[in-house]
Amino acid sequence: MISIEELYKIYQLFPSIQTDTRQLKQGDIFFALKGDNFNGNLFVKQAFEKGAAYAVVDEEQTERSEKIILVGDVLTTMQQLAKHHRMQLNIPFIAITGSNGKTTTKELIHAVLSSTYKAYTTQGNLNNHIGIPLTILKIKKDAEIAVIEMGANHLKEIEGYCKYALPTHAIITNVGKAHLEGFGGPEGVKKGKGELFDFLRVNNGIAFAMWDYDYLREMSKGISTIIKYGTHDADITGIAGKSETFLEVEMTKGTSLKKISTKLVGDYNLPNVLSAVAVGKYFNVEDEKIKSALENYLPSNSRSQMIEKDSNKIILDAYNANPSSMKAAIENFAKSNADNKILMLGAMAELGEESLEEHKNIINLISKYNWSKVILVGGDFLKTSNPYTTLNNSSEAKEWLQKEKLQNASVLIKGSRSMQMEKILG
Repeated sequence: MISIEELYKIYQLFPSIQTDTRQLKQGDIFFALKGDNFNGNLFVKQAFEKGAAYAVVDEEQTERSEKIILVGDVLTTMQQLAKHHRMQLNIPFIAITGSNGKTTTKELIHAVLSSTYKAYTTQGNLNNHIGIPLTILKIKKDAEIAVIEMGANHLKEIEGYCKYALPTHAIITNVGKAHLEGFGGPEGVKKGKGELFDFLRVNNGIAFAMWDYDYLREMSKGISTIIKYGTHDADITGIAGKSETFLEVEMTKGTSLKKISTKLVGDYNLPNVLSAVAVGKYFNVEDEKIKSALENYLPSNSRSQMIEKDSNKIILDAYNANPSSMKAAIENFAKSNADNKILMLGAMAELGEESLEEHKNIINLISKYNWSKVILVGGDFLKTSNPYTTLNNSSEAKEWLQKEKLQNASVLIKGSRSMQMEKILG
């Protein structure tokens, strides 16, 4: 059996890993992962036909070749290789987790740091047990800093990521009602996300914490260095300014900047922006570079995107949803001065036994405000008694929107990934 050190020598010659033959390029090393519904070991021949330099497998192949490396378990081997590579990189590794805002925070921090450093980060949403090692293995020798996103839906998951990502700095954006089913309830979510701070505590790491949140004050106790950001009582402070469309942040402490005019929709993005300012300041990024990076960042991938279509303004925030993020989006939308406000909400996933109750809570919240129309789509919204229009899926919602021929409307589209609410505009 090949050792990780020997495999690492091969990786140094061919430093590009691929787990999907459809995306494989000449000279990649193919890692034949398998799961409940796929088995990469069956695609080794295809990998070599597409130019793979080596294939790492955990099932015997009929073909004999020195280019086929047999290991006990492909995923474990990939994670061990990522750890070995990580240990060669003597640079800051910033890990980010939380119930909401992980990806936006990661993107903002990466934008700020990239203004000054050669910074690497998680691509898209590759934030799980496969995506994190792949992200680490994409980091080249020229790296000066790395930003790693960590998603989790059960206990001990983040603890596992930390074993090969070895973060030196970390952010827990918040702890809300997300993945309640896997974590076993709100306290489980707190414990699971807190595994990141547990690692810092033991390894003398540095935390960035939103100091407005009492629970983060509690969760960060015992960490020797904590950089605090928030609206008050912190090292870096700022508040949301009065802007109708996009978030404006008025900085009040810790920087010479007065105002940051973002292209993000919603005051709930304030902590994400403040965390990026705090990280930038800590790593000595010039104030003007911080401002420029944050003002030029354009959200994509259905995350708080503002889309102007005909005479309508549409907030597309359909990448994901849980009770915490749904509440924040609805309340923010309700505050806006638009006249013709329409809500199109897709159901929330992975809430376990609390799912129906949480959907009822959202309906109660909606009922406190005046809307031109409310459309509820799929999932447990269909099991509630409510006065609103309920549809089965995003295809029906798309048909509804096309028939309505809206004029001068403001529309919020939000829902869990499984609802694919972005298809409404497709």
